[in-house]
Amino acid sequence: MSVSSKETILRKQALLNPHPDRVQAPDFLEHDFFDPLDLLQVKYEMLRSVHQGDLSVSQAARLHGFSRPAYYQIYHAFQEHGIAGLLPLKRGPQSAHKLNAQVMEFVDQLYVQDPHIPLPMILKKIQQRFSLRIHRRSLERALKRPKKKPLE
Repeated sequence: MSVSSKETILRKQALLNPHPDRVQAPDFLEHDFFDPLDLLQVKYEMLRSVHQGDLSVSQAARLHGFSRPAYYQIYHAFQEHGIAGLLPLKRGPQSAHKLNAQVMEFVDQLYVQDPHIPLPMILKKIQQRFSLRIHRRSLERALKRPKKKPLE
């Protein structure tokens, strides 16, 4: 795999190290197998170098381009979630924070009252009732989501 295609893949997966120039660990400088562009590999090797007793936390963090506090955050994420803990977290909202259960229940009630109610009217009623401005596309996506079954 060429460097540019690997770099493209790492970028798409949000695993491209933003500071590969800060990685000064000998393995990354001397061997092609170790890639300073691969953020996941850099984090793992940093943890491994401390675990094996090769380096102190301060040394490992510095040589792998991280601060000591960042080392401990990475370490705890790895302890809690394994290798998946080294993956970057998704950015942005993790759920429909405006279109919560209460708002969607209100929308369901509107559809019960009038099954043919147009989306602009629903959006207007949501704004009146909850003082929320919802984008039309957000509501369309929420309406396509499968409904959660109630617990029995």
